Order: sequence, then C-alpha cells, then structure tokens
Amino acid sequence: RRVTCPAPFAMLISKKNRLAILSYLFKEGVVVAKKDYALKSHPDIPEASNLEVIKLMTSLTSRELVTSRFSWKHYYWFLTDEGIEYLREYLHLDPEMVPNTLKKAAPRPAPPGRAPEGERRGPPRDGREGYRSGPPGGDREGGYRGFGRGGGAPRSAVPAA
Repeated sequence: RRVTCPAPFAMLISKKNRLAILSYLFKEGVVVAKKDYALKSHPDIPEASNLEVIKLMTSLTSRELVTSRFSWKHYYWFLTDEGIEYLREYLHLDPEMVPNTLKKAAPRPAPPGRAPEGERRGPPRDGREGYRSGPPGGDREGGYRGFGRGGGAPRSAVPAA
C-alpha cells in the first residue's frame, strides 16, 4: 500500500512535542489556542509552539478524535470518546484515568457566615401580596399611587378652583 501526503507541505512535529501536546489534551480534555501562528510557544504547553499545537489539533479534528470550535480569534478543541480511547492507547495510560472534564467536582462547603441551603434569614415573605398589603405612600389618601417619579405637588399647594 502506498502512503501519500495529504498536503503538499506536511508539518513534522517532534515526538517530544507531540507527546507534550497529547498528554496535556488527555489531562485537561480541552485545548485552547489563540489564532497566532507566529507565537513562539503555547501558553499552556511551553515545550511546543502555538503553530504545532494548532496543526496537531487540526489533524485530530480530521480524524474525529476532537471537536473544534472557533470564536473571537481562539480555537477550542474538545476531546471525544473515541479520542479518549485513542490517547489511552497511544500514551499507554490506565483505563481508570479520565480527563479533567469528565471528573466530578467536589461540592464546596458554604462560606462562613452563610446559612445552609434551605434556611433563610430575615423577615418571612408571604409571596407577592406581602409587600402589596399596605399603601406604599404611607397614609396618603388614594392608597397605591402607581408608577412615576413622584406624587406631584402636595394637595395643600393646589389652588382651589
């Protein structure tokens, strides 16, 4: 069988950089890269250049091992289930190991000074009618005055007609 190069200019990535990129991908489950091909090193993977990360992840996208999104000059690659199996085999990892995106986060305790969920401090609320029971204007005649910026001039200031 004859193997042909898919593109006229294929990029060669050293094994050390390939392993660093794939190890990071498996550990995190997601890789983010700015669309900057001249960047000397990737911010999260200092061993590899940004171009190497983009090209390797593009290759994995074409093999459907990751899904790709692009937004605001950044590429986002997410590991698929087939990609997890492939990387376990390629990196010789245990079947129990999973990416961080699949791990359950431990529940965080409530900050000090806060009541546990379900308990409320403060005055009891009786629903909507609780705050509508009395006239908001105090003891003004007419009760609820509705919307607006004010109640107008006081009644005593209005000249008699």
